[in-house]
Amino acid sequence: MSKLFTSDQVAAHNTDKDCWIIVEGKVYDVTTFLNDHPGGRKVLLKVAGTDATTQFQQFHNAAVLEKFGPELLVGAVSAHSEATTTSEEPTPSIAEGMTEGEPFGELVPFGDPYWYQDWYSPYYDDSHRRLRRFVRIFVEKEMMPFCHEWDEAKKIPASLFLKAGAAGILPAVAGGHWPVEYVASPPPADIAISEWNAFHEFIVCDELARCGSGGALWGLCGGLGIGLPPVMNFGSAELKKRIVPDCLSGKKFICLAITEPYAGSDVAGLRTEAKKTPDGKFYILNGEKKWITNGVYADYFTVACRTGEPGMNGISLLLVERSMKGVTTRQMQCSGVWASGTSYIAFEDVKVPVENLIGRENKGFKAIMFNFNHERMGIAIQANRFSRVCLEESLKYGHKRKTFGKNLVDHPVIRQKLANMARKVEATHAWMESLIYQTTRMPPELQMLKLGGPIALLKVQATQTFEYCAREAAQIFGGLAYSRGGQGEKVERLYREVRAYAIPGGSEEIMMDLGMRQSIKVSQLMGAKL
Repeated sequence: MSKLFTSDQVAAHNTDKDCWIIVEGKVYDVTTFLNDHPGGRKVLLKVAGTDATTQFQQFHNAAVLEKFGPELLVGAVSAHSEATTTSEEPTPSIAEGMTEGEPFGELVPFGDPYWYQDWYSPYYDDSHRRLRRFVRIFVEKEMMPFCHEWDEAKKIPASLFLKAGAAGILPAVAGGHWPVEYVASPPPADIAISEWNAFHEFIVCDELARCGSGGALWGLCGGLGIGLPPVMNFGSAELKKRIVPDCLSGKKFICLAITEPYAGSDVAGLRTEAKKTPDGKFYILNGEKKWITNGVYADYFTVACRTGEPGMNGISLLLVERSMKGVTTRQMQCSGVWASGTSYIAFEDVKVPVENLIGRENKGFKAIMFNFNHERMGIAIQANRFSRVCLEESLKYGHKRKTFGKNLVDHPVIRQKLANMARKVEATHAWMESLIYQTTRMPPELQMLKLGGPIALLKVQATQTFEYCAREAAQIFGGLAYSRGGQGEKVERLYREVRAYAIPGGSEEIMMDLGMRQSIKVSQLMGAKL
């Protein structure tokens, strides 16, 4: 039931003891919020009893209403002269996009992929459309209103992991196929297990990134998406049974600990060392890891360490548990992704049972490489959606910000910025879809060989597009993109997070070199005349 008021009735509530305002057709009692308003109480009192939609949209983003609105909402404005009460829900402004060719979303140009509008695609069916809507509702309700708060606090609440686990979002991003052996429930949105494919995971990852926060996204599933697959693909049956279900349900957390103060992209050069005890029952682990996503709160650490000769042939993977004596973590202060729990980890004489070996001893490098395509594709998906967020936010802002007597978007120089952003985003998205399609058709043993090079180059394309769009969006927003929170919140935050996408998973320089070397190698194997 929603109470309806006339504009005259709202106008009567115009003092500091009784202050109502109208925003986007809804009536809010902001009396108790006056002293908490970041712009001061006088800003609200100036619009007391009136429609403040224009002023609100000029200085705030929609997430503010999502966060504070429900507690302050008292009703809506009626078009009739008398106040009434109604139980009818408002009619959606656009269709829900549940059938092919039907639009979905806000329809901001290039704010969503083409297939969200009335464009046709060979990659998606009704199950993808249902999932798209399901994840969007989750993100807009459970994540988007709180990203700034989580970023400032440098952590996300444990309750979000449980909600994401129960919703089937965590199992959806853990490795491509639906992990039926570890999850009792079927995929979300009434999708049959037999229907699940790489494009479903693509949609989940892409929609999660609409929150506009790398910290929130990495905090929720960054460690999971790279730390758990080695266990799932190479761990013993006992290890999988004990570790995987709790991680996919959000009850426990895992991370991947490879990078060190001495070794980043050069994985074969890592120094963390594990030596077997004389009785052969334990490894004694010593070393340091740095820039480890989710390490601050992880229960489990998939640790790359040296157990044999120098180079790639002497590396093993161990599943280390926080409860083991000698494991210490501390949060690192980084430029971006603050809520992700980036940490420095020290292992001091940690006693790890040999049963916690993931795969075979001295064969860990292969297990690490096995998930790199999946990891880099995930980074590319997130980076390109963040580019869309920058473009979408810029388009919305450009239609309400006026300079020199007209909207920003009416200035040719601004439209040129938007056009360059759009063409880069759409080209990158099309390449992504093409490569993801190959993973649904190509045998797994060929994917590492044939797709490694193109996916490495795609990661560079996506992160450089992200960097370009974040910069151009910051120019369009001006000073609002230089201050944390408020209208330019997403753009400011994403501008700080660009390097967190350009470097992890393989720096641009390493990816460019790998992309060409691998592609040349494959072409020669196929008989290319070079």
